[in-house]
Amino acid sequence: MFNTPEVKIGIVAVSRDCFPEELSVNRRKALVEAYTKKYDAADIYECPICIVESEIHMVQALEDIKKAGCNALCVYLGNFGPEISETLLAKHFDGPKMFVAAAEETQTNLVGGRGDAYCGMLNASYNLKLRGVKAYIPEYPVGTAEECADMIHEFVPIARAIDGLNNLKIISFGPRPLNFLACNAPIQQLYNLGVEIEENSELDLFESFKNHAGDPRIADVVKDMEAELGTGNKKPEVLEKLAQYELTLLDWVDAHKGYRKYVAIAGKCWPAFQTQFGFVPCYVNSRLTGMGIPVSCEVDIYGALSEFIGTCISQDAVTLLDINNSVPADMYKESIEGKFDYEHKDTFMGFHCGNTFSKKLSECTMKNQMIMARALPEEVTNGTLEGDIIPGDITFYRLQSTADCKLRAYIAHGEVLPVATKSFGAIGVFAIHDMGRFYRHVLIEKNYPHHGAVAFGHFGKALYEVFKYVGVPLEDINFNQPKGMMYPTENPFA
Repeated sequence: MFNTPEVKIGIVAVSRDCFPEELSVNRRKALVEAYTKKYDAADIYECPICIVESEIHMVQALEDIKKAGCNALCVYLGNFGPEISETLLAKHFDGPKMFVAAAEETQTNLVGGRGDAYCGMLNASYNLKLRGVKAYIPEYPVGTAEECADMIHEFVPIARAIDGLNNLKIISFGPRPLNFLACNAPIQQLYNLGVEIEENSELDLFESFKNHAGDPRIADVVKDMEAELGTGNKKPEVLEKLAQYELTLLDWVDAHKGYRKYVAIAGKCWPAFQTQFGFVPCYVNSRLTGMGIPVSCEVDIYGALSEFIGTCISQDAVTLLDINNSVPADMYKESIEGKFDYEHKDTFMGFHCGNTFSKKLSECTMKNQMIMARALPEEVTNGTLEGDIIPGDITFYRLQSTADCKLRAYIAHGEVLPVATKSFGAIGVFAIHDMGRFYRHVLIEKNYPHHGAVAFGHFGKALYEVFKYVGVPLEDINFNQPKGMMYPTENPFA
């Protein structure tokens, strides 16, 4: 994924000056050795200059990890640690950071070799709060070298998402379509998250598209599309226009990302888009998303933001779908009941016109957009990619700012079932345990829009930590609560 960060975590060991420094030195070496044995050594950098015991050491360590190109920090309490210097290090490091601590190794060395990092982590967390410094602290942050190595590895996708947000620009085109007030996008929280936003007119995009007519690169893009679509290439007459549009977007990204490293796009796709451009952009949106540049439909800015976070964490293509329609009772009885451990209300269909990357579809076919073709000539609605979404584990999630500028998020693990949808669009039969209650008491009760981001795999643990890190109140990081764990708005007598 070229549009997401490469993470390099600087590991800085700290030591309280009344503890033996070699405790932290040796434990740091053991930690690095454990990590490189199990994971990619390129993920980490061992700061060798000093063990941080003072503010001067802190400055030296900070300069060293910056020089080494680290964009994330792990403060490692090899012993009790200096609460001031170690938290100042976190404060002055411009990037995601985590704190972990060393467990005691053996009962035979609890006099000269006891480090008390278990206690030191308490002081570190207290000082982080005093300074208003955000840091990731694992569920149980004290461990052996091998256990701390695992904690650092779990931090990698979290750090990738945080660093990505700090360097992201979302480019949007046009206002939301009429009757899509649910996809509201208060801008203030984007800035609070460190995200830049560039809002453009559809006319600007249309002008750029027309200026790309006859672009000599179009033929190569068409060939690439033909190879991707294979026998699903049912609308070859529209590929040249789609290639022209793809080049328009890619060139816009290059020309407009400015000082930012990463980009996501919130695009307009109706109602005037088809009649003026002469096609629908769904397939192009899917291709850019497959490249690592998420493109949301219907100018859903927080949808694009959510997709980008999922791309950083999963290092894979994501998609944005309508939480769309119920599964008919006869389909449930025929294809799901007794075969999968889901009740009828646990199931629903996730759908969008055709923005899902081809590799996430069981088969793909280039078609016209049926809903739009009900009111428009068919020839201007070509360009959508249809097919059933591949079965397997998924995470349904979204980060959203409410109309009054409060951050909220939800996360739910589930799966796409291997059940034929017998419908149209990019669509799948989704199953999430206790979806019916989640739908009512989270999605409806907390006023979420109909678009949800989908990552292909279970990534809830990392998503939760990212949402917590960026400041979503814990009571507003929602999930599909199991039976017996009531939602605040759930009727206890129902």
